[in-house]
Amino acid sequence: MEKIYTGKTKDVFKLENGNVLLKFKDDCTGKDGVFDPGENTVGLTIEGIGRANLETSIHYFELLKEAGIKTHYVAANVEEATMEVLPATVFGHGLEVICRLVATGSFIRRYGEYIENGTVLEGGYVECTFKNDAKGDPLVTMEGLTALGVMSEEMFASMKEQTLKITRIVADDLKSIGLDLWDIKFEFGYNNNEVILIDEIASGNMRVYKDGQIVDPVELTKLILNR
Repeated sequence: MEKIYTGKTKDVFKLENGNVLLKFKDDCTGKDGVFDPGENTVGLTIEGIGRANLETSIHYFELLKEAGIKTHYVAANVEEATMEVLPATVFGHGLEVICRLVATGSFIRRYGEYIENGTVLEGGYVECTFKNDAKGDPLVTMEGLTALGVMSEEMFASMKEQTLKITRIVADDLKSIGLDLWDIKFEFGYNNNEVILIDEIASGNMRVYKDGQIVDPVELTKLILNR
């Protein structure tokens, strides 16, 4: 297989059938050895988190399929920690979409003078950042994305609508087992000009609380899958 990209938490390969293979790694975003999905660099390695993230992704991609939401997911091999997906073009050089249900993390670091940590953001708050480690994953607005030619207003509207729907599905699923989703990070791309969810829906990309305490990514996967 031809490696086409090396990422922070997974490597990407091109398959002979035209699809793409994602190889999940045990690296997590964070800082000073502490897990934080809002960070833009690898901060720690957790043994087994790659497979855990894959299993969680499979669970949620199947839920989205049942809900009629198209994604790039095709199939997966848990033992090899790989997932086969449809090819998709990323927006710009890569765009991350964060949906926040509760104010915390980098949101508080930016806007803490206006809002307290733990404040519920009614309806969900969607924001986008460019994937650019050197610049600290800068925020970008819909107007900025269209002015830069990264996407059209129609594509942004579709991406935002899907983000809110997908977040609600994940949040409701977690709520059913006594867990509270505070925020979650997605990536989108386009296939035949259709905006679709790509990458993963992983424990390492969401901030989840149980009884007021944040849940470790590996433990979160166990709670999601062993219900």
